[in-house]
Amino acid sequence: MLRIVLALIALGFLGYGLARDWDETTAALTKLSWWSIIGSFAVVMLGQGLMLVAWRATVSGLGSPLPYGVAARIMCVGQLGKYVPGTVWAYAAMMELGRDHGCPPRRTFAGTSLALVISLGCALTLAAATLPLTAQDLIRQAWYLVALIPVILICMHPRVLAWGLNLAMRIARREPLERDIPGSAVLIAAATSMIAWVLYGVQVWLITSDLSPGTDNWTLLLVSAGAYAIGWATGLLFVVAPAGIGVREGAMLLALTPLIGASNALVAAVVTRLVVTLCDLSWAGIGWLLGRRARTTAQRTPEPVAEPSS
Repeated sequence: MLRIVLALIALGFLGYGLARDWDETTAALTKLSWWSIIGSFAVVMLGQGLMLVAWRATVSGLGSPLPYGVAARIMCVGQLGKYVPGTVWAYAAMMELGRDHGCPPRRTFAGTSLALVISLGCALTLAAATLPLTAQDLIRQAWYLVALIPVILICMHPRVLAWGLNLAMRIARREPLERDIPGSAVLIAAATSMIAWVLYGVQVWLITSDLSPGTDNWTLLLVSAGAYAIGWATGLLFVVAPAGIGVREGAMLLALTPLIGASNALVAAVVTRLVVTLCDLSWAGIGWLLGRRARTTAQRTPEPVAEPSS
């Protein structure tokens, strides 16, 4: 009940922010072109596809090399549980879907947790590298990166990831992992996740470039990428808000306002949320269809008949 109330309060503040400056908000909305919306949708769809590749890499590295169609069904359909208040529904849905396709729940849980940690590390790195607005900020940020990147690389080492996850499972009184995740799987997950985060930044840039056409495009791209990355990371860590609703938008508002103004930043945050949600639903539909097709194909494939021994 508390989570539901917090989600409603967050939505209420978003609505209040839109209504308070309604004239400026509607003026900002009229600046958006259909091409930027369509482009944002296409870019996010591609980014979420890369996140699927990253998730499959972690699960495969732990011992369940799932076909892409099955992986899409488990991840893309199961992740809709993040929109339900609470922190366990997406995990529960993905674990049950994984069980249907022969992936043990413990392995699905571990692979999903590792993919989230890797994605979080990539998001924080991108945010630290892209949010400075002036040359002085850039120099200061370079020192932050010098300290931050080694820490993130150490935390993303396969042995460190396995140790942390086994510790969490021990605290939860669950059995540890059967095997450590190989470095190649972590590398694939990190590379595809970072490319996906850059694409998410392009998505926000397509929207903000319409809202603030006079702003330098390179600066706008950097800040847009950092704003979405820090917004997602903040929403993920604020676990009581379903899918980070309100929290992600608030962080994006703080990051974008100095560059494009409060009204434009609020519109960009809300439109980004709508685009990402629509892409989540689209990928869930694709995953459901691919998973159904993979299951039908598996049922129709006859099992090999053993030859009689001579």
